[in-house]
Amino acid sequence: MQKGFNSQVLNRALGVFFKDAVYVSLTNPRQALHFIKTVRWQKTAARKRNILLKEGLQVPPIIIFSITNRCNLTCKGCYAQALQNSTNDEIDDSKLWQVVSEADELGVSFFVIAGGEPLLRKEMLKIIKSFPQIIFLFITNGLLIDDNTINTLKETRNVMTLFSLEGCKSETDDRRGEGTFDIVLEKMKRLKKENLFFGTSITLTRHNFNTVMSDLYIKEIFQTGCRFFLILEYTPVQKGTENWVLETEQRKQILPMFDHFRKKYSSLFIAVPSHEEEVGGCLAAGRGFIHINSKGQVEPCPFGPFSDTDIVNHSLKDALQSKLLQTIRNHPERLNEKDGICAMWSNREWVQSLLTNEKKASHAKKVANIW
Repeated sequence: MQKGFNSQVLNRALGVFFKDAVYVSLTNPRQALHFIKTVRWQKTAARKRNILLKEGLQVPPIIIFSITNRCNLTCKGCYAQALQNSTNDEIDDSKLWQVVSEADELGVSFFVIAGGEPLLRKEMLKIIKSFPQIIFLFITNGLLIDDNTINTLKETRNVMTLFSLEGCKSETDDRRGEGTFDIVLEKMKRLKKENLFFGTSITLTRHNFNTVMSDLYIKEIFQTGCRFFLILEYTPVQKGTENWVLETEQRKQILPMFDHFRKKYSSLFIAVPSHEEEVGGCLAAGRGFIHINSKGQVEPCPFGPFSDTDIVNHSLKDALQSKLLQTIRNHPERLNEKDGICAMWSNREWVQSLLTNEKKASHAKKVANIW
């Protein structure tokens, strides 16, 4: 039976995550020391969120921030390309800084920096350096990592660089472009040489399941220096990709196999949405996270591309009180991850129905080519 959502359960789970991060980085004393400090900082952040919750403001510990739609690759089945129709009107660097600063004041613990390809906006790394108390998961295809990037990362221990992979060479190159896998492994070797903490973000599909969820593959990637495996189950945002979705029996194997991998490899292992079930289901709409797109619109999650507010004309604090987010949170029955399927994607028609007619028309364009 799925447990009901409880923000304290989520806070404890994040605390365990940070303590595990200390353990897996013990061979890197400088990084381990930063993670030890992070455990203390995150307790302070959780207290901030608890105080605000008592005052009626629900602050999520995590913000997913897609800072650009631009990318140097054109990957098959890319949700960013499918859901975002334009690369114009990206928020400027000063607004990036403002959002992170406001989030820090509110007690946000994590930013997941995504895109597009976030390294097309390298100013973000300079911003990250100024907020050591926040952990930033930086999801990148890795191709734009150069000497300057590595030098910045060496001075920025609160970044967990996550290289996007799709499995082995043939699977990664098929989806991301020929030669991509070898380039990514070479970039991983460079970060390992510099003693930098990094991981991988892998989209798990029906077709790459046997590869990715195997001891042979995990061992190969672990030996590159990878210490964080973030597994994202594929959500079919493009027509014709329905058969990429995991089969029920495959999904049932994920958590037991992750338990096995943890015992064998000193790394962090997170599966989404599988691990969300342990804290009461979908964490979207501010229960655990929100999504801010490159135009500054605040959305329930990347797979629920609907918004009634933004951080361009409103403070982050005000945006978190949006009617759309509150309504979604008030319907927990809609947030059960039935059979592991993304709740926001399964309920996208319901979420869209919550918008005003003007907003519905705007978002209709965004999803016109999706289902």
